[in-house]
Amino acid sequence: MFSGTTFYLLHQITTLLLEPVVWALLIFLALALYECGLAIGEKAGGIRRLKQQGRKVLMRAGKRRIERADFITRLSPMLGLMGTLIPLGPGLSALGEGDFAILTTAMIAAFDTTVVGLLAGMIGFVLGRLRRRWYDAALESLVLRGDKPHG
Repeated sequence: MFSGTTFYLLHQITTLLLEPVVWALLIFLALALYECGLAIGEKAGGIRRLKQQGRKVLMRAGKRRIERADFITRLSPMLGLMGTLIPLGPGLSALGEGDFAILTTAMIAAFDTTVVGLLAGMIGFVLGRLRRRWYDAALESLVLRGDKPHG
């Protein structure tokens, strides 16, 4: 089937991925929290100011901000799943050897990365839905008012 070298190489690659995955998850969580602050600003008057600049500006800004929220929504759970699966290999191996300390550490890392990935994804999802609603309403109000596109 596969040689021992193939499995060894595969294991080394996945082991090297754990730390970057954890850092990426922390960055995505920070980005999600930053986007929450931006959303508060949007709701508090940012969208109104964009509307004053015209439909094109509003559409461009809305599209970009919704895409960022969608990016967080999609990638965070994927990274969380990677962070779950990567430590499970060594954890299960440690279970076979009776080393419960390594198993415990692996399980904690697996559950923590899952939770952080899902949390960031949920924040991104909620922000994306809210922003879609806000920007759609702003565009609709421009159309109903009969504003001519400019900007």
